[in-house]
Amino acid sequence: MDTEAQPTERDRSSRPGTPGAEGRSRLALVARVADWLPGGRITLSILTGLAFLLVLNTFVAQPFEIPSGSMEQNLRIGDRVLVNKLAYRLGAQPRRGDVIVFDGSGYFGDADYIKRVVGVGGDHVVCCDRKRRIEVNGRAVDETAFLHPGDSASSVPFDVVVPPDRLFVLGDHRSDSSDSRDHLGSPGGGMIPVGDVIGRADWIVWPYRHWTHLTRPSAYARVPAAPAEGVHG
Repeated sequence: MDTEAQPTERDRSSRPGTPGAEGRSRLALVARVADWLPGGRITLSILTGLAFLLVLNTFVAQPFEIPSGSMEQNLRIGDRVLVNKLAYRLGAQPRRGDVIVFDGSGYFGDADYIKRVVGVGGDHVVCCDRKRRIEVNGRAVDETAFLHPGDSASSVPFDVVVPPDRLFVLGDHRSDSSDSRDHLGSPGGGMIPVGDVIGRADWIVWPYRHWTHLTRPSAYARVPAAPAEGVHG
């Protein structure tokens, strides 16, 4: 008697390399969608790619075109930067020296802006000391590495304490930048809510000859932590 077991339908469907019912269903669905679309699989591939780019642009990274000279000479009009939208997710916060893109609605104007973070929540920011430098928490900041040549730290004196969950921001081209200094008397005192930050500008990606990784300047590394509430020396 032939004792060799006969393969069942289950055995045949589970052989390596043979798509199961679930795999066949997905392939059949893709085929039906492709048949329904003008252009078939080519159109489906294009739409899938566009959907991927939309998700990427919405949640991960977004290009941003520099609209003005307020961040020169590092960021020029027409440059395109790649904004890291995950930089401040999962509990991370903007840090002094970061170049950020934020929604200025209700504070600067109904548009997105790009500026450098000079003070974070609790910081005491003053301009200027005897050498015309900005001080943060009593420590002078040497901004010569990124400040536009010929500009002073600020032609407008200020002495502010940044509220919690807010940011004091300035453009690198101080003589050509509308920033927190110009809105001290406006609602919010010119301080940007952390929640309105879209992301951190990490790369200049266009034009190609200007391709650069934007790093946090070392000038802020020696700034001490914000003083205790109500004590600003």
